[in-house]
Formats: sequence, structure tokens, C-alpha cells
Amino acid sequence: MAKQRVLITGGAGFLGSHLCDRFLKEGYYVIAMDNLITGNLKNIEHLMHREDFEFYHGDVSNYVHVPGELDYILHFASPASPIDYLKMPIQTLKVGSLGTHNCLGLARAKNARILVASTSEVYGDPTVHPQTEEYWGNVNPVGPRGVYDEAKRFQEAITMAYHTYHKLETRIIRIFNTYGPRMRLNDGRALPAFLGQALRGEDLTVFGDGSQTRSFCYVDDLVEGIYRLLLSDYPYPVNIGNPDEISIKDFAEEIIKLTGTQQKIVYKPLPQDDPMQRQPDITKAKEILGWEPKVARSEGLKITYEFYAN
Repeated sequence: MAKQRVLITGGAGFLGSHLCDRFLKEGYYVIAMDNLITGNLKNIEHLMHREDFEFYHGDVSNYVHVPGELDYILHFASPASPIDYLKMPIQTLKVGSLGTHNCLGLARAKNARILVASTSEVYGDPTVHPQTEEYWGNVNPVGPRGVYDEAKRFQEAITMAYHTYHKLETRIIRIFNTYGPRMRLNDGRALPAFLGQALRGEDLTVFGDGSQTRSFCYVDDLVEGIYRLLLSDYPYPVNIGNPDEISIKDFAEEIIKLTGTQQKIVYKPLPQDDPMQRQPDITKAKEILGWEPKVARSEGLKITYEFYAN
């Protein structure tokens, strides 16, 4: 029997490359597509020799064409860290809008099921805590972060429109902070930034007073949630993340302890529209997908730290 074929956009990125690994392991034929503005071929070089894997260097915002049949599309192409989307605001908006439109059109042409990667950033700086899927968010559309938040909100809207109007099989995941091997250490997010600073022997930079919270999910847990959602029959958004919330200050102290380094914490002003709280309500993921995170932060951080230390 021919293998089922899956297209993963953003396939050379942090999450995309882990998804390539997982779908190959599950016996799929995997096609990865990436324009490499934030992705890195190093993340998938271990797959290039395989006969059940191919890579297209292309930008889904311009055009997306894949010859042959497709069973599934996972749309993960997008800059995803503040440093990237503040540097590339227009590409970020385009990949969330035009790129999503192109992927939905391809899914329709191929009669494929599509899962789009949305984000907890659709909640903006939330006034509801923890965040459930029913919360509509508190987003500044013209602030510096709006280019990412609104691109993802539009992505959800057009995906639902294709679902209701064209009866397309669609899935929407809202991803909360995720970490693990292959993250870019210079991507500006708290966890890679702290690890990078610790490895270089620099003091750890905390923005604001460090009381803002994040909830960090290990990448293998996230990939399991994505896999289950894709194969479920639920078309509405689902939060996937780890509800174990921690303040950024406490988290910086955890990293110092983990790395056994003697850095201090230095405080800098908080960037505009930086969310104060991030914690997923994962009731839906538990009930619909039977999913919850398994990897404790202490364990995940150890694996991640060893990956970079080597």
C-alpha cells in the first residue's frame, strides 16, 4: 500500500522539523517546504538521504504547488518569535494571510485535510486567566506585535471560512510557549535567550520586574498533541500547551541552577504589548484528544540544555 503523503510548511523550522521526524516515524511520506528565512537546513539534514522524504525550497506566500496526491497539510510556516516578526513584519503578515490562503487552496485541490498552526498570541495580553478557547483576546492591531497576532487571527478566520463554505477538513491548534532541541538560541524568547546567555557566561536579561508568567511545553508533548488533533474530527481551535505556569524571574533562577553558572539577573524595561500572563486551559485537549503534557520542565530543560552544551 502506498504511504500517505503529508506536506509540512515551515518544515526546516524548530517545530516543523520535529513534525517531519514524527510523521516519518509514523510511516508517512513527508514533503517539507521552507523558504529558510528563519528555518535552517541543519534541522532536517539527517532526513535528506531518505526515500520517504523530500524538501522544497519555496515561499508559500507566493505560490505553493506539490505534484501528486496529498492526504494532509500542516501549515507551520511563519516567523514565530518577536525578534523575527519585528524584523520581518510584512513577511509575517503575508505568510499568515496569503500563505494560509494558498495552503487552503492546495488542500481543497488535493482533497487533503489541513491543520494550521495558530498561537496563544491570538489572546493578546489576556484579561482572562487561564485562557480558554472561547476567550476572544485583547490584541492591539496596530502595535508592533500586531503583525503576528493579527496574521494568526486572520489565519483562523479564513480557515474556518474554508471549513464552513467549502466543507474543507480543517484543524486549528493554538500553540503556547514550546521549547526543546533545535530552537534558535538567538530568537529572542525567554527560554532560548536564557540558555544562550548561560552557555556564553553572560548575565540573564529579564524584561520588566520578572513577575510576568509563561507556561513552557516540551516539544515532544506538543508534537503528540498536534498529531492527535490532526487525526481527530474536531474543527475548532484547541489549546495545546503546558499549564504549569512560572514567573520569568523564577524561571531565570531555574536556568542558573540547571547550568551551574554564577550569573546574576539583570532587569530591563518591558517591551510594548508584552503579555503579562500566559497559561493555557487545556480542558478541551484532555476531553477531545485525551492529551496532556507528560514531560516535566526539569526533565525537558535538562535534555534541551545538553543538546546545546554539546
